[in-house]
Amino acid sequence: MRESVWDYPRPPRVEPCGDRVVVRFNGQVLVDTASSFRVLETSHPPGFYLPRADFSPGALQPARRRTVCEFKGVASYFDVVIDGRRADAAAWLYPDPAAGYEVLRHHVALYPGLMDECTVNGEVVTKQEGDFYGGWITENIVGPFKGAPGTLGW
Repeated sequence: MRESVWDYPRPPRVEPCGDRVVVRFNGQVLVDTASSFRVLETSHPPGFYLPRADFSPGALQPARRRTVCEFKGVASYFDVVIDGRRADAAAWLYPDPAAGYEVLRHHVALYPGLMDECTVNGEVVTKQEGDFYGGWITENIVGPFKGAPGTLGW
């Protein structure tokens, strides 16, 4: 079933997702879970939020970066580190999410373009263009998508 990102709401909706999500980094599985949330927002491919407890121990190291989402609140970032390879500020979570987004409290999102591979039910994800948004594009998600040059004002 195809989903247009233009049918997603604003403010974003959070929905539970039972799809199997596997993320690989530095040749190893960083996280493998079937218990995530998707965040759906107009013009954006879904963002996947994965249980922090399902990540490889020690792979998420606190980073200094912080950002603010007008809907979800203040995000704290992590560097992803496995066997000496590091992806700076490649993951984030909302430690004290805004009202309506509390289910994300212990869930981590990732920039798929900074990982070796992200899959959803075995399908390799394409990253959302740009360096700010962390959307995951699968074959059933259709755009156009915010993030590419000239789209930030959408």
